Amino acid sequence: MAQSRAHIEATTRFEHKTYDKITVRLRKDGELTRESVAQAASEAGESVNEYVINAIRERMNGGGKLPGIEEITREPFFE
Repeated sequence: MAQSRAHIEATTRFEHKTYDKITVRLRKDGELTRESVAQAASEAGESVNEYVINAIRERMNGGGKLPGIEEITREPFFE
C-alpha cells in the first residue's frame, strides 16, 4: 500500500526533529564494505545502525581498537 504525501512529509519532519544523521562512505573495493559490515552486524544479532552506534560507543568509552578490526591505513585526501 502506498503512503500518502502527507504521511511521508510528517515522517520526514519527525526524523529531522528527532535524529542526527552521519554519512559513512565505504569504498566498494576497500577492506570494509557495506556487505562485510552488514554480515558482522547480523552475526552480532544487531541492525547495521545499532552495530555502528555500538562500535562508536565502544571506541569513545576508551575501548581503543575494536576486536577483529585491523588498523586501516588512510590515504591522503589531497596531495
